[in-house]
Amino acid sequence: MNWKLFIARRIYKDNEGGKEVSKPAIRIAMAGIAIGLAVMIISVAVVIGFKHQVRDKVIGLSSDILVTSMDEAQAYQTTPVAGGDSVMQVLRSLPSVSHVQRYASKPGMIMTADNFQGMLLKGIAQEYDMTFLQNHLLEGEIPAFTDSIASNKVLVSRTIADRLSLKVGDNLYTYYLENNIRARRLTVSGIYQTNFSAYDDLFLITDLYTVVRLNNWEKDQVGGLEIEVSDYALLEQVNDNIRGLFDEKSDRYGNMYYSRTVEEVYPQIFAWLDLLDVNVWVILILMVGVAGFTMISGLLIIILERTNMIGVLKALGADNTAVRKIFLSFSVLLIRKGMLWGNIVALSFCILQYYFKIVKLDPATYYVDSVPVELNIGVWLLLNICTLIVSVLMLVGPSYLVGRIHPAKSVRFE
Repeated sequence: MNWKLFIARRIYKDNEGGKEVSKPAIRIAMAGIAIGLAVMIISVAVVIGFKHQVRDKVIGLSSDILVTSMDEAQAYQTTPVAGGDSVMQVLRSLPSVSHVQRYASKPGMIMTADNFQGMLLKGIAQEYDMTFLQNHLLEGEIPAFTDSIASNKVLVSRTIADRLSLKVGDNLYTYYLENNIRARRLTVSGIYQTNFSAYDDLFLITDLYTVVRLNNWEKDQVGGLEIEVSDYALLEQVNDNIRGLFDEKSDRYGNMYYSRTVEEVYPQIFAWLDLLDVNVWVILILMVGVAGFTMISGLLIIILERTNMIGVLKALGADNTAVRKIFLSFSVLLIRKGMLWGNIVALSFCILQYYFKIVKLDPATYYVDSVPVELNIGVWLLLNICTLIVSVLMLVGPSYLVGRIHPAKSVRFE
């Protein structure tokens, strides 16, 4: 039997290893480990959840990769490119491409009896993936949008609906200015809300046929093609493949194709998300430092209070290494208990937040209405393992204090 571990367990079971003086210090040390680990787990879970939710929302509003014209006339109205069946078939045949869909846009204005609103009309066709819109639909229904017939129906955001006092079934008049003013009457078939202000403040969704006609484009011309990839990790690779096929090449109307990833389209958002990783590293370093130093103080107090025991062990023939292993084993037991409580607190918070959305956020600022959490099992295990290893390594140095305790002097202390 390992006698060093046996003694460490006896010290640990002796009212948590402490006498009257060391008991508070030991409990503070365990609390430091528990709080530090809980904060680390929660911080990582929140950052991972936040990054994934915001990224998925940005991708849902557009797609993983956009193929548009090189010559952009305006911020939201691009020169069209040919997006017929042959082009879509080539894109669909590329490895790791899971879906291809067309879109077109047209800036205009909504006018009601007592108000008006600038907007961007986005046209989509029958192949469009409606999952994102369906998940964010608040009222009404999504019509069967196509590229062959005008539906005269539109989806509006909750922001625009509230601003213009619109509800499902209402008619709204939209106006488009080119050489002359063109008007379209559309019926509100549904109201959505993404909490992404740049989208909710502007976009109306209708059929591709209507937008193509408003732009006076040919039937096979579109504003761009949105491409979804099967694995986000392969985003750059797929985009390079598309660029190899289309970039700097013209369609039959003489317009050049241009491929961009969602990270290139919205660089400011993804740069902001990358900065969150820096915050996580700062939190991890601070929490590991706090937990480690509280354990160091607790171990030093225990060693000083067990001076008599150390002297007796050395008098019986135990060397400094063996005594150090006793106190390091004892520290591992304390760290393990602190980590247990830290995991309980962190997992409880994550579960409650995931199901009940206890902590709310301002969606106008953070794009989500509550703090998102996503617990990655691999990251959770890594945090626990690294916390245990780093905490024990930080105690190796202070454990050398036992070498300065001499049996002849220590056994007289009681």
